[in-house]
Amino acid sequence: MSTLEPVEAALAALLEDVGPLDGEPLATERADGRVLAEDVMARLNVPPFDNSAMDGYALHHADAGRWLPVSQRIAAGAPAAPLAPGSCARIFTGGELPAGADCVAMQERVEVDGERVRTPPDLPAGDNRRRRGRDVAAGQRLLAAGTRLDAAALGHLAGQGITRVTVRRRPRVALLSTGDEIVEPGQPLGPGQIYNSNRPMLRSLLNRFGAEVVLVEAVPDEAEATRRLLREAAAAADVVITTGGVSVGEEDHVRHAVEALGRLDLWRLAIRPGKPLALGRLPRAEGEARFIGLPGNPVSGFVGAWLFLRPLMGALLGCPALASLPRLRARADFATTTGPRRHYMRVSLDIGADGIVARAFADQNSGVLSSCVGADALADIPPSSRVAPGDAVDCLWLRGD
Repeated sequence: MSTLEPVEAALAALLEDVGPLDGEPLATERADGRVLAEDVMARLNVPPFDNSAMDGYALHHADAGRWLPVSQRIAAGAPAAPLAPGSCARIFTGGELPAGADCVAMQERVEVDGERVRTPPDLPAGDNRRRRGRDVAAGQRLLAAGTRLDAAALGHLAGQGITRVTVRRRPRVALLSTGDEIVEPGQPLGPGQIYNSNRPMLRSLLNRFGAEVVLVEAVPDEAEATRRLLREAAAAADVVITTGGVSVGEEDHVRHAVEALGRLDLWRLAIRPGKPLALGRLPRAEGEARFIGLPGNPVSGFVGAWLFLRPLMGALLGCPALASLPRLRARADFATTTGPRRHYMRVSLDIGADGIVARAFADQNSGVLSSCVGADALADIPPSSRVAPGDAVDCLWLRGD
């Protein structure tokens, strides 16, 4: 493929025929960050009964403004007897509203004289009353399939007494680093060698995207070893990711190994950073494993992970929230000019009363990983564009997961 291709075309090819993985049961207390495989229906009304939103006095609104005897005291969790006509009940926040009462006067607005009280005459019906089922009605859909379970969703499940849910199996990923020049941190560096920054970076992002990294390997610059490790990776994982090794150099064996074992499509993308991308499939006992060859340059790998790995994991998890990054409109505090490639600039965002300002990292070179450290977003600058300070730019938000 000689011409430069848009991101959208490569992404469509990557996601072709990708469907959600199977579901598996899991204890709710262990389901943080997991994706629901099926709808969860509400078993209970929340709240289960009309209750008080305030500490105060429960009464019938027609009796407001009169002196009323206090006929009972209702604490949260205690049973409530029907309200005697012409009386009120001392009630506390969360206490069950007694039959015959339709409002609660907050205690700060009530006059107290021994065992009787007078409430404001303008008290409306329903004041400070939380109705049964106001939050959730029994039988309604509580959470939809594809929901990624966060703190609020887990609280929602707990409020129904639900202790087990069916979630998508996490995509299993093999992460292979290529090149004899790549050394793991903690090992001594030899001449011409560099430390492997891709592995911990991509592993962190993959965990964030909902995947499970089941295999990490260093791939030597040797053809047979490359084929063997790719076979092992495909047997263990749903997705095989390599960094580097898919160009046309004599020591780039990954490309030939993937072509020999399965299928490979090479893409020259109209983006900066990250022009080269390899997509393919590797055979395994059950179907095929997806193959993605990211550039070895760590900034290109970082951008490629957000653009391609995140939506792939979203498709495997059946999670629409991972399908695309949220877009924000911001004012640029920088100037730039793009050529034929779309530029993904690493920017921090300042959010203030006057809107959002995108501040670009000074050095946008694809070899400068420090440009990714404080990045809140990727400013998406179209090809053949000129941006001046103050111009509006689209930014892909990276902080939402």
